Amino acid sequence: MSDDFIFTSESVTTGHPDKLCDQVSDAIVDHFLGQDPNAGIIAECAMASGVLFISAHYASKGGLAIPDVARAVIRSVGYPREVFDADACTIMTSFMDHTERDYHPLDLDALDDEGLGRVTAKDQVTVFGYACDQTDSLMPLPIAIAHALARRLDDPALEADLPYLLPDAKVQVGVEYRNGRSLRIHSVALETSQREDAGPGADRLQSDLIHGVITPVLAEQPVAPDGDTHYFINPEGPVIGGGPAVHSGLTGRKTGIDTYGEYARHSGAALSGKDPMRIDRVGAYAARYAAKNAVAAGLAGECEVQLSYSIGSAGPVSLRVRTFGTGRIDDAEIAQRLQQHFDFRIGAIVRDLRLRHLPAEHPEGFYRRLAAYGHMGRADLDVPWERTDRAPALG
Repeated sequence: MSDDFIFTSESVTTGHPDKLCDQVSDAIVDHFLGQDPNAGIIAECAMASGVLFISAHYASKGGLAIPDVARAVIRSVGYPREVFDADACTIMTSFMDHTERDYHPLDLDALDDEGLGRVTAKDQVTVFGYACDQTDSLMPLPIAIAHALARRLDDPALEADLPYLLPDAKVQVGVEYRNGRSLRIHSVALETSQREDAGPGADRLQSDLIHGVITPVLAEQPVAPDGDTHYFINPEGPVIGGGPAVHSGLTGRKTGIDTYGEYARHSGAALSGKDPMRIDRVGAYAARYAAKNAVAAGLAGECEVQLSYSIGSAGPVSLRVRTFGTGRIDDAEIAQRLQQHFDFRIGAIVRDLRLRHLPAEHPEGFYRRLAAYGHMGRADLDVPWERTDRAPALG
């Protein structure tokens, strides 16, 4: 990549059908783990006008209330009944109960080192973690701004000022880089849905969103727009209603939004809808944890950590670090330090980050809250893989 470039990243609001499916899937994960930390659950959703399909494979001693969980999530997003009715929509299900065959309670805290070595990955995957010094959260700036704009569009306080908006919206932010450093905000694009009977004209919509959404968010960023910044507000015309009536949704479709806004590599595997014993989910968290601590320790200005797992292996068969010329020490030395101070075995990741127990400690939902605004860089949530507690040891 040239040192002078423009990079764009996208985010979407909670009412976007893909993100709605992610939230339902992760609310189901919370539902099972909140009752039974040893539960195994894989949940996927597809959504269209008036219909939600849920597929769930589980092994658990907990109760089953999946349709109720789904309706509660849809209801909380705030669509009017005429757009998507949480209580009247059709919910189709395909449930497979594997409890008798696959339910094997395992106390990871009680296992010694040899025991953790016998807890192996059931899937094969290569995951990537990334961090850089562009923002306080050590995330790439384009996706950080995009998430901030999406969060602002979802702010309940905005509803009082702009009551014609509906929950489905998407955002794209372009940042111009010079000599590899962020220089200015090149462009902001918003596409928002609105009520048919209360929608404003194009000029008012642009004015309302620039002053009510874009300006306050951009004022808090480390780089600023200027007179040449481009603004695109519903450039293809008004989006009436939005949501599943306009475009379908699917769990796991927004992996770039969930990770680094395509600025860095990610595995492509969905993060939502999987319990913590799925290495394709928790391996991505562990890789981010390692990369963030490496940057926080001052070892590099940006860091990518690659972990490759094979079926039947407890830990990664490959660990690679790349710092793209920003490293204070050799990449191989950083990789060696990460291996010394992080345990990348799946049992150790789940144990050390307490990933099975967090839903019970957050009755309002833990994994579901990750399903919007990204799984990485969450300064608003005390997620364990965003901590920089290992940085002193790495430095």
